This record gives sequence, C-alpha cells and structure tokens, in this order.
Amino acid sequence: MATKSPAKRITAALGALDVADGPISRLEAARRLREAAEELELAEVVAARKAGITWNEIGACYGLTKQGAQQRFRAARDQAKVVTVTPERKAGPMARQSE
Repeated sequence: MATKSPAKRITAALGALDVADGPISRLEAARRLREAAEELELAEVVAARKAGITWNEIGACYGLTKQGAQQRFRAARDQAKVVTVTPERKAGPMARQSE
C-alpha cells in the first residue's frame, strides 16, 4: 500500500473507516488515515519550500514561529536543504595548516 499516493491512501482509509464494524478496525483505519495525512503534509511543506515559501510563512500557517515550523517539519527542512558534500582530504594536520 505504500506505493499509493498519500491522497489515495487517505481516501482508502476514509472508506475503511466508513465500513469498519468494530473498534479495532476503526482504530486501524484512523491510524492509516493519520499516517497518510502526515505524509501528505510533509510532502506539501517540501513543495512549498521548493516554491520559495519561507519558514516564516509556513509557521504563520500553523500559528508557529519560524523556528517552531522548522522543528515541527525537521524532515522536510532537511530534505529541502541543498547539501554540497566535498570529499575530505586524507592529508595530515600539517597540510591543513598550509591551506
């Protein structure tokens, strides 16, 4: 089921919730709904950041500060960062002093 989009998983979980006949099956559907909604929310935060939306704007949407939004969506923040990794030199401390 993980291959479905979050929106399709939300729809499926809502359908399962509608037809659930007992507390455990309703709980399972609610859990699936929450997980899919969280995934969708994270994907939308990543998309918003890629579109140039600031952490201040995202925070305002949730009633949070910039830092609060960054903490809440730490995975999105980390995913959106462009990290340039340069290979470390295998030189000793003397080589670094001359750089």
